[in-house]
Amino acid sequence: MDFTNNYFEIFGLPVSYQVDLGLLSERYREMQREFHPDRYASKPAQEQRLAVQYAAVINQAFSELQSPLLRAQYLLNLSNIESEGDTQITRDPLFLMQQIELREKLSDVAQSSDAFSMLEEVAQEAESEYEALQQIFDQQYSQSQFQEALETIAKMQFFSKLLVEIEQREHELEG
Repeated sequence: MDFTNNYFEIFGLPVSYQVDLGLLSERYREMQREFHPDRYASKPAQEQRLAVQYAAVINQAFSELQSPLLRAQYLLNLSNIESEGDTQITRDPLFLMQQIELREKLSDVAQSSDAFSMLEEVAQEAESEYEALQQIFDQQYSQSQFQEALETIAKMQFFSKLLVEIEQREHELEG
């Protein structure tokens, strides 16, 4: 068994921010079947351990390439630019004000007479901004503007967290 640590190479994909998620999922399922530990049950112990390790790497690679934020961070790491995980911060005052306003809207949802439509409005705005930041990152990365890309990742982190909070709020309203 020969294996690479480059997540894009694992799935036979070009190193790019733009990923065909359908193809990624298809190749993930193929690799899961190929390296599933049960297929190695009758093999020597070393091959069994390798299969378990490969399955773990495949799962990690899939998880990171599937997530827009994690994929962006991974691409910068491949370029030897440390994106500092969740600790990247932005100092853009207009962006920070926008975040405060969105979070205030989200906290006002519970008191709204039409909470679901207000939540949907906040979700659409957050998703739209998140998608725009992904396009900006893609452009910066493809032009090797890595410092600018780091700033964009910091902004993406805000929206990624906000979208999780919106989803949690939706579950609370439904429950």
